[in-house]
Amino acid sequence: MPAVTSRLASPLSLRPRTSESKRVVRRVSSQSLLDGERELVIQHQGSEYHLRLTRNDKLILTK
Repeated sequence: MPAVTSRLASPLSLRPRTSESKRVVRRVSSQSLLDGERELVIQHQGSEYHLRLTRNDKLILTK
């Protein structure tokens, strides 16, 4: 009979959490970003990204 291999997580994933994984992520509401508009242009490393609010109130980010 062949040996059964375990599909459990590797020991690396079982390390205790470090302070880096507990950092607080800044949250910004889409309403405050769009400020009543339906599109926002974000400049990042020389490129422009468009954040759009769709008719179904979904957000789409395109380059």
